[in-house]
Amino acid sequence: METYKPLEILYQDDWIVAINKPAGLLVHRSSIANNTSVFAVQLLRDQLGHYVYPIHRLDRKTSGILLFAKDSCYVSAFQQELANEKTQKKYIAIVRGYFPSEIIVNHALRKENGQFQEAETHFKCLATTEIDLAFGKFNTSRYSIIEAFPKTGRMHQIRKHLNHLRHPIIGDRPHGCNKQNKLFLKKWGLTKMLLHAEELNINHPYLDKKLIILAERPSHFREMINSLSFLLM
Repeated sequence: METYKPLEILYQDDWIVAINKPAGLLVHRSSIANNTSVFAVQLLRDQLGHYVYPIHRLDRKTSGILLFAKDSCYVSAFQQELANEKTQKKYIAIVRGYFPSEIIVNHALRKENGQFQEAETHFKCLATTEIDLAFGKFNTSRYSIIEAFPKTGRMHQIRKHLNHLRHPIIGDRPHGCNKQNKLFLKKWGLTKMLLHAEELNINHPYLDKKLIILAERPSHFREMINSLSFLLM
């Protein structure tokens, strides 16, 4: 059975609790992932001693900020704030190749039912690196560490948009590069995806004040920053 340390609580008040979700942890039970019996909802409920209700979702492979309501009646108000254009969600990722300094992607994404939804993500490159590691026909390998600011909330939006740009996230399956993923597994033993929900700026609908919630990068992410010799300001 999977075991997890107590969840890191980033913020808590009478209405919500925010955690730093580990990569690999499901938010709640899902019919498409029946190989686990451990979920963030269950772990946080047991940790706090009362029920909690997910306000939004993070992909299983994505780490970082995840919000829960302490009562189901609070969920809708926070979901409305998450959808507000003034709310800013910042993710950080390590991707293949040299990324543009800044780029806005407007690229519709297909839903499971085949319909397309408009999707917009703003990206900013923080640093690039070139390391002495042969890959394919190249003698070196190039990578970038980037920030992503999704303006819509589509399923796997950041992952799909980066794949669309041909700068897939390292460790992403199925939207990434399998050859790169195998390289990182062989070279560094990396089995996790390098995408992290790092910052959330949101208005608190019950306190009528801005909340700025920050989530420390997980150890596997920090280790890869060092291993790839990124120089961050």
